[in-house]
Amino acid sequence: MAGIFYFLLFSFLFGICDAVTGSRVYPANEVTLLDSRSVQGELGWIASPLEGGWEEVSIMDEKNTPIRTYQVCNVMEPSQNNWLRTDWITREGAQRVYIEIKFTLRDCNSLPGVMGTCKETFNLYYYESDNDKERFIRESQFAKIDTIAADESFTQVDIGDRIMKLNTEIRDVGPLSKKGFYLAFQDVGACIALVSVRVFYKKCPLTVRNLAQFPDTITGADTSSLVEVRGSCVNNSEERDVPKMYCGADGEWLVPIGNCLCHAGHEERNGECQACKIGYYKALSTDASCAKCPPHSYSVWEGATSCTCDRGFFRADSDAASMPCTRKLSTICSSKLDFKCQRDFSELGMEQSSEHGWPPGYFLQRRVQEMWNR
Repeated sequence: MAGIFYFLLFSFLFGICDAVTGSRVYPANEVTLLDSRSVQGELGWIASPLEGGWEEVSIMDEKNTPIRTYQVCNVMEPSQNNWLRTDWITREGAQRVYIEIKFTLRDCNSLPGVMGTCKETFNLYYYESDNDKERFIRESQFAKIDTIAADESFTQVDIGDRIMKLNTEIRDVGPLSKKGFYLAFQDVGACIALVSVRVFYKKCPLTVRNLAQFPDTITGADTSSLVEVRGSCVNNSEERDVPKMYCGADGEWLVPIGNCLCHAGHEERNGECQACKIGYYKALSTDASCAKCPPHSYSVWEGATSCTCDRGFFRADSDAASMPCTRKLSTICSSKLDFKCQRDFSELGMEQSSEHGWPPGYFLQRRVQEMWNR
């Protein structure tokens, strides 16, 4: 009779192939430690007892890709205690892991003559260990995570109509402290097939906020914990206020604090600090963005912090970089009211130009340029 139930369960598995194959794309904040669907060849998990309990079954999908599953269906016999243990799973520094189980389960009411022996649940256990070569299942070492029940169970009618009733349950366990762990599934008399088992942990992915980069960060041990992370300023930027964020237990970044500013000569573009283009400048890090060179000035390189006056135009040291260059002598004197400065330069320029036969003002222009270049 049990053989018939196995056949019915095996037949039903063909109806769920489409649901468990295809592209496996997971969220960026989840890091997979085990995915039974990605294992090449047999899973080779350890079963106890070795015979008559959990059995590994391979099903081919429409692309001739094997799906490795485990099934058990000893619903006719009382006091079932069938264990199935995974290989050792490294935790990769995660303190809390999540177990996603996809499975099908037979409705006991649809099976004749099994009242009192048929169950519709199974138990999930884990065991932390630094030893990745443990060969036997020692039930006393395992701690129970939860009893797993199906939201939907299938019947003989579902098999005939090829109606898929695939259950997905996710549980978490932590804090973990050893290098790795084993998972175990205990059957107590159900007709069940484990279609896939995936183990993963959550992280807050690398991101850039307010010109500060925050690295991949594994979430904390508790489901409500927040991990404080200090960011580092992106290239060509500096701290204004210490950049911080918090990595939440769900793998989402929270509460950005502080920020960085692009260096002088650079502006923010697409989350980066890029050099000002030729013809533009940025004098201070606190300036919002690069600005076009003022009238009668230019820049000939990227990343300019100021612009050079055109020939014959001048700007005083006390003038802001945003001030336009001008021909007026007042630009090189300490004050527009410093008439002596302006008179001296004018007289000197006219005198020297006349002596050498140069056009009026030529020497003055050269003299001012020499002073400017000092």
